[in-house]
Amino acid sequence: MNEGLNLLSEQVIGAAIEVHRELGPGVLEHSYEASLHHELSLRGISSVRQLLLPLTYKGLIIPDAYRIDLLVEDKIVVELKTGEALKPVHSAQLLTYLRMSRKPLGLLINFHVPLLRDGLKRLVHNLTD
Repeated sequence: MNEGLNLLSEQVIGAAIEVHRELGPGVLEHSYEASLHHELSLRGISSVRQLLLPLTYKGLIIPDAYRIDLLVEDKIVVELKTGEALKPVHSAQLLTYLRMSRKPLGLLINFHVPLLRDGLKRLVHNLTD
């Protein structure tokens, strides 16, 4: 993992912590998404919300099969949650997004926790497969 990607990851986490500090737990997921997108923009970091990710199955193209919550600087996939806890299915979902988008790094962020550090998970995808 290169240094620039690690630094960007830290910046995204810092922005998420700021959003969580301002809004706290209990807000709807799309509100956290819009707020994080805005906070990243305030910090000069580009991101795209609700990016469609197609799926191809035996010649069938499903253009809107998946939606990435945020794609930051065209490098980091960010998946937001507002549940009691992160579950293995959330990691599997993010790994699928990483594999299909050919991105190396993903962040799972669950805002429904008292301390955001308890709702963070960083996943690395090996792009050789």
